Amino acid sequence: MKEYVRFEKSRQRTIGFVPTMGYLHDGHLSLIKRSKEENDVTVLSIFLNPTQFAPNEDLSKYPRDFEKDSRLALESGVDALFYPKAEELYPNNYQTYINVEALSRHLCGKSRPDHFRGVATIVSKLFNIVSPDHAYFGQKDAQQYFIIDRMAKDLNHDVNVVMCPIVREKDGLAMSSRNVYLDPQERQQALCLYRSLEKAEEAITAGERNAQKVKAIIKESIDQNPLAAIDYIETVRTETLEPVDEIEGPTLIALAVKFGKTRLLDNTIVRI
Repeated sequence: MKEYVRFEKSRQRTIGFVPTMGYLHDGHLSLIKRSKEENDVTVLSIFLNPTQFAPNEDLSKYPRDFEKDSRLALESGVDALFYPKAEELYPNNYQTYINVEALSRHLCGKSRPDHFRGVATIVSKLFNIVSPDHAYFGQKDAQQYFIIDRMAKDLNHDVNVVMCPIVREKDGLAMSSRNVYLDPQERQQALCLYRSLEKAEEAITAGERNAQKVKAIIKESIDQNPLAAIDYIETVRTETLEPVDEIEGPTLIALAVKFGKTRLLDNTIVRI
């Protein structure tokens, strides 16, 4: 991959990068489309990163379909597909990790304390290998975006980290590789995430600024679905991910909710 990147850089061509864990869906394809619009070359990586999974999480069960992924990548116009093995990126006696301190302690970091250490480490390694001019991440994983953007700035990666809008199914469910885990009843009740965020946005548009009241609106909506188990509902500042009492300025309203064994994320960013 490094030789390919050096060749394209020598031709003064810009490189867009879409890092993924595979099992591609329309959300990933929207990132590829954005990259192709803004760069001369688009590189897609597929790597199921073991360091961002805790021992009790679903690494072994995470959906995989490289044949389908490679076909979709080709059809989407990806110029280069990077598909490294775990032992190539984490050789024996590997010891170096990156932790974005404050941002990783909030939201998902509370229940997944080592998750973002693994994310920051692998993305930094991929940035070093691919040397992209722009890298594209989806808003669905908003905390991941803010952490990677901070990491890139702090470590002087010469890359513009771009957030792209959430891509949803026709009924509103945010696209995720983990959606395949949902049974039909869970899948139907999972629609409460998007609907609860819509209700929160409506309340804010009508003038509500109290964060606790906004969160109560969301909780009431989700609690009507007996299969939903709330991990968190938070209203936080986009720059720091610290909780707010009053909604003013760019505010991330973020949810993590489990349906059976499947943990789903959704969010919206309101700008007052």
